Amino acid sequence: MSSSNKSLPYTTKDVHYDNAKFRHRSFFKVIYQTFFTSNVKRTSLSCSTGKFLALLLIFGIAYLMLTHTSPANSVTDRLGKGVKNSKDKLVSYGGSRLGKLLRKPPRLPPRLSPDQKGFNNSSSHESDKLNAGSKWIARQQSVKDAFIHAWSGYTKYAIGYDELMPLSQHGVDGLGGLGATIVDALDTAMIMGVDEVVSEAGSWIEKHLLDRITKKGQVNLFETTIRLLGGLLSAYHLSGGEQGMKLTHTGPKPTVYLETAKNLADRLLSAFTSSPTPIPFSDVILHDSTAHPASGGGLSSTSEVSTLQLEFNYLSAISGDPKYSVEAMKVLEHIKTLPKVEGLVPIFISPHTGEFSGENIRLGSRGDSYYEYLIKVWLQQGTAQDNSLTYLYDMYTEAMKGVRHRLVQKSIPNGLVFVGELPYGSEGAFSPKMDHLEKAMKYNLLNFEDLENLKLAEDLAKTCFEMYAVTSTGLAPEIAYFHTKDFSEGGLDGGNKSSEYVKDIIIKPADRHNLLRPETVESLFVLYRITEDPKYREWGWQIFEAFEKYTKVDTGGYTSLDDVTTIPPHRRDKMETFFLGETLKYLYLLFADSSLIPLDKFVFNTEAHPFPIKGTKNDS
Repeated sequence: MSSSNKSLPYTTKDVHYDNAKFRHRSFFKVIYQTFFTSNVKRTSLSCSTGKFLALLLIFGIAYLMLTHTSPANSVTDRLGKGVKNSKDKLVSYGGSRLGKLLRKPPRLPPRLSPDQKGFNNSSSHESDKLNAGSKWIARQQSVKDAFIHAWSGYTKYAIGYDELMPLSQHGVDGLGGLGATIVDALDTAMIMGVDEVVSEAGSWIEKHLLDRITKKGQVNLFETTIRLLGGLLSAYHLSGGEQGMKLTHTGPKPTVYLETAKNLADRLLSAFTSSPTPIPFSDVILHDSTAHPASGGGLSSTSEVSTLQLEFNYLSAISGDPKYSVEAMKVLEHIKTLPKVEGLVPIFISPHTGEFSGENIRLGSRGDSYYEYLIKVWLQQGTAQDNSLTYLYDMYTEAMKGVRHRLVQKSIPNGLVFVGELPYGSEGAFSPKMDHLEKAMKYNLLNFEDLENLKLAEDLAKTCFEMYAVTSTGLAPEIAYFHTKDFSEGGLDGGNKSSEYVKDIIIKPADRHNLLRPETVESLFVLYRITEDPKYREWGWQIFEAFEKYTKVDTGGYTSLDDVTTIPPHRRDKMETFFLGETLKYLYLLFADSSLIPLDKFVFNTEAHPFPIKGTKNDS
């Protein structure tokens, strides 16, 4: 039985929402960020799964910058004109905004050229590489086929609607009626090279989206920004806008995406300008450019108001109009001044007072992407000199120390590393609950302590994967609890009795659904890019096969599930936009060559839309 009978200070509405609003984030997103911003002690057991994933992403960028540098060149040569020596000082490479607290990086083993490695068994080695490459090319094609199948169901039954209900074969508008699936999926089609989808989606946007924006009613600021605005801006760059990558030669001109994005953003700005504080209102009426706070108290999610800046900053950069960035950055500048618990913040904030509300601290829904965007917004500036944003790095560093100190624990009996919650604040009881949705990031050049951080990241990735492997379907639940010395509940396992961790992971009946979420495969993508360990690809393939087996709908599309612990699982009849915009994109990139959307040149927004890092050249 549970050691605590006290009910948690949030309702099922927080975790059982439509359209996966405020969704829990990948536990690996958090990890890649943690690595990038500071040194994590292995003896520390505090980190939140989703947030820790974001940490890993940023760490991965730093790692790639180092290990992909020729031994003959220094790190500063790689990054531009830089300081030759930096010890405990904030330094700037090439006037770079990637200024950071650095210790001298370790001497890593040199990367030998093929002729230096010797010729023994070279033909056998090359043959093995070719065979392995062919396998992953084939698996990449399988993901591409899945994307086309998902898109075909949407266009057959729901074109123009936000989302597809694949079982009942019709569309539904839950995100404002702006054709969200079309915009969310567009850059995935560009990356995969599915020209017919790029043409169809682009044509729909050119013909219909601007008209809908001017006539539609209420939308959520956060969801509309990350999915619609983010998707349009990414499509602009990937189609050749601003001398971008030009991954596609079909569809409308890039300016169509930019002008539509500007019109949408101009209306969304009312959420900022209508508020009496720097904290924006949560909802916008598009047709008359007005905004109002959320119903039921008027509070906003901390993650909502702090997960807008990548998009608005990039729009200012490419449009030449600073107003978007100015309004969005006021939020983070204000949050900098608020009291925190070791850098950790409550999950609600009031636009009326500008203060945090409540004590609930977690890296899952409503809190996760706050930490993610601290480091990503800082990273986005690239080589642009702007030391005024170093406070974001400092806030992120402090928060990750708080995560390690207060939120990371291990399960029993087998010691899975997980990130829990403090539902009653820093003085309250710890909850061994981990959402499918969490993130955070850190940025630092590698030293040997960072290699220990990588081990921690890999431990967390294993936990994420085991949340899939422990169930009967091989698909993860929305939320899992972990057996600890203070918490246990019998008879609530995932159904796969052969799993080594069947006694470590607890899945409550209300949490057994799967929404086709991307967070774990995003984590695997980042870790594979960093380590090149093939096990992350294999884990991703197992997850993809489970999606194919249990969620694919023969007539078109894929569906969410009600219960991943039973076979056959009951189907929920919903295909979230992020299945095409994130889940399949990250799987495709996991199986692709690392030169496709490289992590040292792009930063992904929280909906997996890639934006270029300033000062980097993205060749087509």
